[in-house]
Amino acid sequence: MRIYMQTRPDDSGTPRFYQLSLQQDLLGGWTLFREWGQQGARSSMKREIYLDRDSALSAFEKARDSQVKRGFRVVFSQGLDSSHAH
Repeated sequence: MRIYMQTRPDDSGTPRFYQLSLQQDLLGGWTLFREWGQQGARSSMKREIYLDRDSALSAFEKARDSQVKRGFRVVFSQGLDSSHAH
């Protein structure tokens, strides 16, 4: 499951991005990857590990909603079913 979001270009003309990716590991746990930065520049990444899908999905949705409130727009999403998409 993945969501890629961007802001509108700022005064410098370069949009910022925020990407969320949720992946199941081989042991049944879930990893939420967050990557953010300015388009075409160095980015930052954070990894969070969850023991169950519900906790991981809740964190994924909370992070997405938080970034939408900060002005990011969803540009691309993959793997979200209709019951969890906003």
